[in-house]
Amino acid sequence: MTASPDSPGAPGAPGSVETAEATGTAEPALKVAPLELFLDLVFVFTVTQLTGSLVHHLTPGGFAQVLVMLAVIWWMYDAFIWLTNAMPPRTHGRRGLLMLAMGAFLVISLSVPHAFEGSGAAFGWAYLVVVAVHTGMFVAAGVSPAAVLRMGASNLAVGTLVVTGGYLTGTVQLGFWTVAFAMQFVTPWVAGLPEFRLRADHFVERHGLIMIIAFGESVIAIGIGAGTADPGPALIAVALLGLTVCVGLWWAYFGHDDDARAERRMAALPSAARNRAAVSVYYLGHFGLLLGVLLFAAGVKSAVGHPGAATGFAQAAALAGGTSLYLLVNTALRGFFGLRPNLPRLLGALFVAGTVPLGTRVSALVQVGVVVAVLAAVFGYEACRYPVADFDRD
Repeated sequence: MTASPDSPGAPGAPGSVETAEATGTAEPALKVAPLELFLDLVFVFTVTQLTGSLVHHLTPGGFAQVLVMLAVIWWMYDAFIWLTNAMPPRTHGRRGLLMLAMGAFLVISLSVPHAFEGSGAAFGWAYLVVVAVHTGMFVAAGVSPAAVLRMGASNLAVGTLVVTGGYLTGTVQLGFWTVAFAMQFVTPWVAGLPEFRLRADHFVERHGLIMIIAFGESVIAIGIGAGTADPGPALIAVALLGLTVCVGLWWAYFGHDDDARAERRMAALPSAARNRAAVSVYYLGHFGLLLGVLLFAAGVKSAVGHPGAATGFAQAAALAGGTSLYLLVNTALRGFFGLRPNLPRLLGALFVAGTVPLGTRVSALVQVGVVVAVLAAVFGYEACRYPVADFDRD
């Protein structure tokens, strides 16, 4: 098998990690392609569908279903980030295959609302198409054929479980898809991570763009929650406060150029360690971040719909729990890269979790307002206590 000549992921190819490490020269920049951003539009719809499903089934069982659907979808979506990192979509053939995968992801998204009520088979077969396109394209990426074969076989096993579960219902279906989720922890080690070459600049930028898309879904949830209601003072207030929480989540990820600092640390890691960080930080870690944003979006959607009234426990817990989960995961990821400070964010997560009674006993508006106050206190303290120079120090 020969590697594509313009594939920066190919060992020994111009611009590859291997060549850069051997010569001591810097790698040329690899930017996110416009088609990758186009593919992200489908992921926006996926997150919207998952949020809607959670809003309509805000129960432990409904949460479990959304959890496993997000897990299996994010696994293969993140796999395409690895793919375009290794072989950018610069040819018409590659672009065409990515568009085919885009169509399959769209079918998966369309299947989400009733995936456990009859459309699971469509979800599963579309998922297998995604696996096939991903594996087929990686064959030409210059990676060891044995590694691609092991990766493809493992992903095929995951897809087979998803298809099989799609023909079932209820707890049995959830069990099959949970096993598929669990198998994702095995695949990286089966495939042989050191044999994949990863570019830090593209990889970090790509995940940052995914998070911006997730924040955008929260804004969409605010709009959907408002619906056609008259924009009175309470609705406007809770909508603006909800948007401010979104800004706070954005700041937690991008404030003080944390994404650029993470990129520098990723680039400084040896190839094998970089790949392990890509799995632990950028797959698992960002799965936690996305889940937090999704929960918050479900909670804020309900809050905007009834701003002046007390909400149910599930809605208040989703709003507070999603924000707290996001802060906790964000703190863990910053700790991995040696970024600081982190204690204020941990304390902030605890205070936000404590706002649930405000939503259930007072009003949604008050709960969202207190969440905003906590985030403002956390980031305000960080800005006052730690000079800019401390954030910029590597």
